Amino acid sequence: MGHTILIADDAAFMRDMLRQIIEDMDWTVVGEATDGREAITLYQKNKPDLVLLDITMPNLDGTQALKAILADDPHAQIVMITALGQKDQVLDAIKAGARDFIIKPFDHDRVTETLDRILVPSPVV
Repeated sequence: MGHTILIADDAAFMRDMLRQIIEDMDWTVVGEATDGREAITLYQKNKPDLVLLDITMPNLDGTQALKAILADDPHAQIVMITALGQKDQVLDAIKAGARDFIIKPFDHDRVTETLDRILVPSPVV
């Protein structure tokens, strides 16, 4: 069964790139948010398996949205999306509960490896 993913990024072309990678993995994008407030609303509505959350967005930034989603659902799986040069914001997000981060521009293999590692259980040896 494919996993469900919520994408939150204010740039439409970034959401498009991520959607294509996720669909290539035979997983489903259940929502696309353009800001942090919308990401929280769509998370509560859809309860996706994982959220891809841009750090820099209008209204509420990604770290604020991360904290709100985790306050609502401590088991939420969230991966931050970041541009180069946002090291401090990434560290804050990881400390707040993000599972990992992906750097823009997206590397297809890095995105798939990150999502697989978080959502696909490793076989027990």
